[in-house]
Amino acid sequence: MKLHHILLFAHLAGVIVWVGGMAFAHFCLRPAALPLPPAQRLGLWSGVFGRFFPIVWLAIAVIVASGFAMLLEVGFAQAPRSWHIMAAVGLVMAGIFASIWFGPWRALQQAVAAESWAQGAQALNLIRQRVTINLVLGVLTVLLATLGLAF
Repeated sequence: MKLHHILLFAHLAGVIVWVGGMAFAHFCLRPAALPLPPAQRLGLWSGVFGRFFPIVWLAIAVIVASGFAMLLEVGFAQAPRSWHIMAAVGLVMAGIFASIWFGPWRALQQAVAAESWAQGAQALNLIRQRVTINLVLGVLTVLLATLGLAF
């Protein structure tokens, strides 16, 4: 087993956790939570994000570290352009996640603590919009990676 295989496994595991978690939240949890009253729905999301978001930070660290290690392994200049595109998109996704963490996620936590359901709903909607953007970017990046584009 080569170092590259370990890096690739770590990289893919991080992507699976992050993109898979977003897909689960968007396509499974969100529709199931919609009929709940605001207090229960927002409390549920606050609890879910309270567990998921720290895992996302870890996944981002693993993805970035393993991705750049693989780039260094082959050399930035020799790496396919698609790798550079994936790195750029990944960094944009990390920035979007940071904007969730420091913005609407904090607002959602405060709204749930204060039982301010209208403010919580606004924060949750912002989170949903940004997660949707990241989910689309993540799926497109996986598509780019699996097509093996070396342009």
